[in-house]
Amino acid sequence: MLSAFVSALRTPDLRRKILFTLGLVALYRFGATLPSPGVDYGNVRQCIDQVSGGDSAGIYSLINLFSGGALLQLSVFAIGIMPFITASIIVQLLTVVIPRFEELRKEGQAGQAKMTQYTRYLSIALAVLQATGLVALASRGQLLQGCNLDIIADTSIFGLVTIVLVMTAGAALVMWFGELITERGVGNGMSLLIFAGIASRIPSEGKAILDSRGGLVFALVCVAALAIIIGVVFVEQGQRRIPVQYAKRMVGRRMYGGSSTYLPLKVNQAGVIPVIFASSLLYLPNLIAQLTNASTAANPSWWQRAINTYLVNPANPVYIAIYFGLIVFFTYFYVAITFNPEERADEMKKYGGFIPGIRPGRPTADYLQFVLSRITLPGAIYLGTIAVLPNLFLDIGNSGGAQNLPFGGTAVLIMVSVGLDTVKQIESQLMQRNYEGFLK
Repeated sequence: MLSAFVSALRTPDLRRKILFTLGLVALYRFGATLPSPGVDYGNVRQCIDQVSGGDSAGIYSLINLFSGGALLQLSVFAIGIMPFITASIIVQLLTVVIPRFEELRKEGQAGQAKMTQYTRYLSIALAVLQATGLVALASRGQLLQGCNLDIIADTSIFGLVTIVLVMTAGAALVMWFGELITERGVGNGMSLLIFAGIASRIPSEGKAILDSRGGLVFALVCVAALAIIIGVVFVEQGQRRIPVQYAKRMVGRRMYGGSSTYLPLKVNQAGVIPVIFASSLLYLPNLIAQLTNASTAANPSWWQRAINTYLVNPANPVYIAIYFGLIVFFTYFYVAITFNPEERADEMKKYGGFIPGIRPGRPTADYLQFVLSRITLPGAIYLGTIAVLPNLFLDIGNSGGAQNLPFGGTAVLIMVSVGLDTVKQIESQLMQRNYEGFLK
């Protein structure tokens, strides 16, 4: 494996891509630690130390995870890559609803460029909304609850608008970084930025567990994290390969087809998207309760008490059950949207492909739907189990929040998936240059 790294660094163009990627990741992490204008950075650090990063982020804990802690520090890249992720998911879902988007998707590269432009516009709009909500909570003292210090020094309209504009510009810059890495670097840029944000928190979270619970608990956590990573790698690599045979056909004077290949259906066909959907949906009641808490703090209503009891505490059995059920539901929902068996069957029929023993056309689509439904269930259970696993061990360390623990759940899913994808891309480029890759 070390020889593969040496071969990659010895190749001029591949070395240039790797160094370019590392440079942009370093700039991203620098911007994540750079305070926004008008923010009292000293008070922010004191507040974070007081609340110990527990449920202080509230509804923004998932964004705080993706940004590597930049959100709680109200830095220039506090919003991070989350607006682009949300916009991409929304545009992808609207493809099956709006006929215009469906036409653009079928137009190829030109249509994809148009869809990307729409995604950028929506990302900026969502960045403005998220930055406004973040600054509003920070100015009212509800972002880092339990701390009485003033986080924002200038609470005038001009000062608050300046912070919102700076954070929005930071989100646009992060989106540009991700696109540059995808075009000129190695791997998927957006995924690598998320990977860098999560990985940057591992040393501090590990030190917090070591200081609070001792070396034995820290060693057990490391062993458990290693076991989770091995399990995630095993399932992420798992796929059902459906054999596909292509008949011979004449095009002009050339003969095409006659080859056999396979259609890979992954066990985890939906990726980490269902976990993000479920987490975001569970934060909505928390957001409503948090925004209305100031006016009814003395006498909360029954629904506020129910939300605070069952939908705020990640260790509550009701929270865990609802979280697991939402992940299973969104897994089936997202797979049904992103993978259309009828389109796959039509494409195979168009190019003379067929599954041995299955007639082309409608029978092929029914067979693909049957196989997909059978492998989606274990994939959904796997996603739900990995995601709720940290909720069962929230007393370890002082992290206090399931989404803030980078040793399990969403963080492990993202880091393993991104790591595997990046290694595969470097491997393919090494194989093109006749070098031995990572997998011998």
